Amino acid sequence: MRVRRTMLGAVGSAALVFATLGAVTPADAAPAAANPCGFYETGSDAFYNHCTSDGSRVVIKIEVAHAPDTEWCVGPGRTWLGSAARIQGAHYTGRLC
Repeated sequence: MRVRRTMLGAVGSAALVFATLGAVTPADAAPAAANPCGFYETGSDAFYNHCTSDGSRVVIKIEVAHAPDTEWCVGPGRTWLGSAARIQGAHYTGRLC
């Protein structure tokens, strides 16, 4: 009886794990991977993706190679910052605009 309960528990746990894994498919993960939140680069371009559901606009600091850093006010969604060769990074400053 004890072995039977252990086996049923193990089978139930495995079924739960597989059901959870099946809920997240590669198709669901692709949009998030294509446009991650915050700073990211593609092969040639640099972007900042402000992920929000409240429509807020934020100030980001952009680190530029061989030039002074700059600040921009960006709205929700993806903003093109420039060439990936020129833009070294960008981050949220903690301020709204």
